Amino acid sequence: MSQSTGKMKLAVLTSGGDSAGMNAVVRAIVKIGILRGCETWIVREGYEGLVRGNTQAHSLHTDLPADASALKCAHRGVPTNLMANLRFGDGDLLRDGTGDHHHGRTLKGRYIVRVGWDDVRGWFAEGGTLIGTARSAAFRTPEGRLSAARNLIKEGIDALAVCGGDGSLTGADLFRSEWPSLVSQLLTQGVITEEQAEKHGHLKIVGLVGSIDNDMSMTDLTIGAPTALHRICEAIDNINSTAASHSRAFVLEVMGRHCGWLALLAGVSSGADFIFIPERPPQTIPGGTWEDDMCEAIRGHREAGKRKTIVIVAEGALDEDLQPIRAEYVKDVLTERLGLDTRVTTLGHTQRGGRPCAFDRILPTLQGEEAVKALLEATPDTPSYMIGVRENKIIRVPLMEAVAMTRAVADAIGAKDFAKAMSMRDPEFYQSLEGFFATSTLFKEKQLPHYRRMRVAIMHMGAPAGGMNAATRAAVRYCIKQGHHPLAVHNGFRGLLDDNIHELSWLGVDAWASRGGSELGTNRTLPDVDLGAVAARFQEHNFHALLMIGGFEAFNALLILETGRKHYPAFHIPMAHLPATISNNVPMTEFSLGSDTSLNALVDACDSIKQSASASRNRVFVVETQGGKCGYLATMGALATGASIVYTPEQGMNLDTLRQDVKFLKIRYGLDAKGKSEGRMVIRNECASTVYTTDVMTKMFKEEGGNLFDARSASLGHTLQGGVPSPMDRARAARLSLRCMAFLEEHHDALHKQVGKVKQAPPESAAVITIQGSALEWVPVQEMVQHADMKNRRGKTAWWAEIKDLVEALVGRPEIL
Repeated sequence: MSQSTGKMKLAVLTSGGDSAGMNAVVRAIVKIGILRGCETWIVREGYEGLVRGNTQAHSLHTDLPADASALKCAHRGVPTNLMANLRFGDGDLLRDGTGDHHHGRTLKGRYIVRVGWDDVRGWFAEGGTLIGTARSAAFRTPEGRLSAARNLIKEGIDALAVCGGDGSLTGADLFRSEWPSLVSQLLTQGVITEEQAEKHGHLKIVGLVGSIDNDMSMTDLTIGAPTALHRICEAIDNINSTAASHSRAFVLEVMGRHCGWLALLAGVSSGADFIFIPERPPQTIPGGTWEDDMCEAIRGHREAGKRKTIVIVAEGALDEDLQPIRAEYVKDVLTERLGLDTRVTTLGHTQRGGRPCAFDRILPTLQGEEAVKALLEATPDTPSYMIGVRENKIIRVPLMEAVAMTRAVADAIGAKDFAKAMSMRDPEFYQSLEGFFATSTLFKEKQLPHYRRMRVAIMHMGAPAGGMNAATRAAVRYCIKQGHHPLAVHNGFRGLLDDNIHELSWLGVDAWASRGGSELGTNRTLPDVDLGAVAARFQEHNFHALLMIGGFEAFNALLILETGRKHYPAFHIPMAHLPATISNNVPMTEFSLGSDTSLNALVDACDSIKQSASASRNRVFVVETQGGKCGYLATMGALATGASIVYTPEQGMNLDTLRQDVKFLKIRYGLDAKGKSEGRMVIRNECASTVYTTDVMTKMFKEEGGNLFDARSASLGHTLQGGVPSPMDRARAARLSLRCMAFLEEHHDALHKQVGKVKQAPPESAAVITIQGSALEWVPVQEMVQHADMKNRRGKTAWWAEIKDLVEALVGRPEIL
């Protein structure tokens, strides 16, 4: 059905286990559906709700404001679909869990419920699924699916979005394939009319994967997995301190029946000593056992001086004979063989709970938008699609292909074909596993011959960012494994000139993965402060390679050093820049280390601020964020927190913009239910304007708001740079850092093979590692300049630029003004 017809009736349900981010999906589908001219419905209690249907009449309760001027605002007095679907009064019942109460308005006897724009406001900040989920035995029967079809046709619904695991999505595809026969049966039984049968001859289906295990193939992330990883790493961070205090070993069991993603990423992010996952049973040497190997590795760590031991066990972990590996048994092995004081912690369902992290608000929102598009474009000939993600790109894949590949992984494990199981996971999974082995094990033998070993300088540049220390830890551990010498340059180029350099040790960086800020120290001084002296230090310490971890300053420094090669032979070494900045302003890369940590800090702060704003009912908060002249943090933060307005340096602001914004806020508050106004936020990047400052804007909103709304301001400042790094930043740091080390080794070997005493490093040996789409790409620094806005310290193009339009769409600005 084309978008212009505006006739599609769309329902969304959540099925199977709950996961953080499901509410964000429901909210997005409802709002985008209304913007696309649809009627939107939710199905309570998953497929069970479809089978039960509505035994009570569906009475709409629009609760629109009596003030006619508020309704005449849209499109020259013509009511828009948003106005026709503003609210139907059941939002509070769904959110507060009062749906089955007998007093007053109730949802009792109603499982397929029409919802409007305001009925789902604020949902994305809630954990679990507010519309309920259930595993339905009835829907698995032909009779149950027949009842479900009857109930959908009864309400006139012709499209269904399902958020759940592979079983739920398989059920959705089966339902669609059976639909014509189900309609025919209902017509034969006289339950529906011929007109209904003709109108509902095709059911449109789209699937979104809600699973904390991240166990669906053909997508990098499933909804809820990032938040579950947050919960696990928070627990391990807390356990680490008591483990070190008492010199204990802890065995943690995490979820992951058929997929070890949570255990693996938690191991990488928290610096665990050993992990057990289903896809890769612990490797054993001939004549040995995995118990021997684990004890040998942990004994080595203890002998090196490590006071704590963390072992992570996925609940579906197996040995090579497909025998389960249990946390209690691992504890007994550590206690009996190594004499360690060992405890077991089973995290259980705490992994599912809590508020969604920033990623689990942003990605489900983008996936929800794509789901509505897929339904609008669906025809009887197109397959049912699953909406997935590759890096940060939203994709559509045939639903049953993804399910089949997912089940093929479990089949491969069952057949002991572990190599095939690993090959069917995404490349990042394999890279993370290899990275874990490289950074968690203290190797007794150096891996490289003496002539291939390097003296690697590691330096932090610019402002601190979450993940800098994790990247340094991975690089140091890899260097020691290979036989390189990792040399820490403290306090950037100033520290280099002051000769503040020392070699890092394997144990010295052990706890760095979870530390925020910069353990090496950082500043913004560039090497051209005294390029000759910098070259002299390079030569004095015989640097063979340089790894710089930082933001735009590191990019600038790399450019200066590469340009300086024509004058200083000491710079003819491989040099790599690993982007790390909360501003995410390094050109050509879609993510920089620290941006996810900062985004989560922003979300946490804004959640608290919005509680205050909502409690006051009629208050607008103007929240100022960092980010320099790059609007990434403000824009993505606005999407993750449901901000009403966002101001960025890229688009700027003027008096006309502010006039329209005040008008929008006035109309929006006028449309709120009486006595139930929603507190709202305006997010402003610190460099959005030098004239319209946060203070000026707050005073203006307060003055113009009159009796409708008050205004306050909050400047988050350097709180966005601090805190514990997010698991996503830690895992990404390790992955990118190890790729940087491989790059430095490759170019060092190439230089070593050159004939003659004078070595000439090619331009491509000074490069920036970037994330582009679903791949990691090396970009020579001279090429990077062509894509950089050097004056404003950001890239010339930004993949997230259109997100601002989505932010405005999700608050109804285009429909209201």
